[in-house]
Amino acid sequence: MSKPVRAAIGEVWVTCGFCRGDLFRDREVKLNSSGMELLSLGWANESATGLICWRCGYVHLFINDDLELYKV
Repeated sequence: MSKPVRAAIGEVWVTCGFCRGDLFRDREVKLNSSGMELLSLGWANESATGLICWRCGYVHLFINDDLELYKV
């Protein structure tokens, strides 16, 4: 299991929209579209940063390049 991170966009810290937790696991998430998959071009789809709440497991997706992750 990965180590927890905290995240911020600028000076605003990210908290879970469900439980208000502030620790997350992060991973890259592909934003696949059925059209691109049909044409075998799924690899070209956009990616997002997925933050999975350490406490409740709620998944948050960010495509903002300003998202910064900080090791706890």
